Amino acid sequence: MELPKHAFFSGRIVPYSDAKIGLLTHTLNYGTGVFGGMRGYWNEEEQQMFVFRASDHFRRFRQSASLLSMTLPLSDDALTHALIDLLRAENYKCDCYIRPFAYFTDEVITSHLAALNPDISMVAVAFPGLPHGGGLHLTVSGWRRVDDNMLPARGKIAGAYVNSFLAKTDSIQAGFDDALLLNTDGHVAEASVANFFLVQNGIARTPPVSDNIVEGITRRTVAMLLKAELGIEVEERAIDRSEVYLADEAFVCGTAVEVAAVTRIDHRTVGGGGVGPITFSLADLYQRIVRGRIQKYLPFCSPVYHPMEANENRIS
Repeated sequence: MELPKHAFFSGRIVPYSDAKIGLLTHTLNYGTGVFGGMRGYWNEEEQQMFVFRASDHFRRFRQSASLLSMTLPLSDDALTHALIDLLRAENYKCDCYIRPFAYFTDEVITSHLAALNPDISMVAVAFPGLPHGGGLHLTVSGWRRVDDNMLPARGKIAGAYVNSFLAKTDSIQAGFDDALLLNTDGHVAEASVANFFLVQNGIARTPPVSDNIVEGITRRTVAMLLKAELGIEVEERAIDRSEVYLADEAFVCGTAVEVAAVTRIDHRTVGGGGVGPITFSLADLYQRIVRGRIQKYLPFCSPVYHPMEANENRIS
């Protein structure tokens, strides 16, 4: 991965090489930071980049921070403006991935969060997307998804992602593409860094937010599109492990992975073993929306390089 040229750091755009923290910084030592993951999509026909659901991502970013008693110094609007300034400085003409990060700047050794000082950084890197054309092969992980009574599962807290990385590392070393984690009750939670859906008898099912999942913005978008555009009923309920083996289709979704079919789980084929028709239609629709090609969903897309007609009405 090529490093970016710029960063948003300490309230301004600086050369990436100038964005530095000390070795004793609290968040570096203890994982007490929160982050977001956002995408910028290049539309070649319009010579425009669109950031998908920026305000929703920054709202969740702020909610994640509040779980660590972190009061961020910038509003959602200010963060959006800073992001657009950053992307214009990078001058990307390709898809990119954006990483906002909030952290405690204090260089101290202490085992609490009281009276610490937060700040925000942001970087963007060129990101062509993840390869998953033929479908993903998942395995049910031996690692359980972090429980909300141990560490807030719904927030994107840096230290909590060790749980995800342990599960994914083991799955890759065993020859799979990713892990499917169960929660402490033995129900399906999510993939290592993506939400999970299955389709059975024409109904899409996904674990509820109370089953220790990250409250994904792509998950919310997908649920809306399944109902509004594809006419598919969506159920949020606890999912047993054995249900996933009997699904007609399965897919994962998230900012980085977008919408990706799951064609095998453990050593069992899902459905016909290929990308199912609902997953295919959903993935195609999602791509057209995030690139600003469907007029009714343009309020989701923040333009970077030139002004477009404003529409402040949020779609939920």
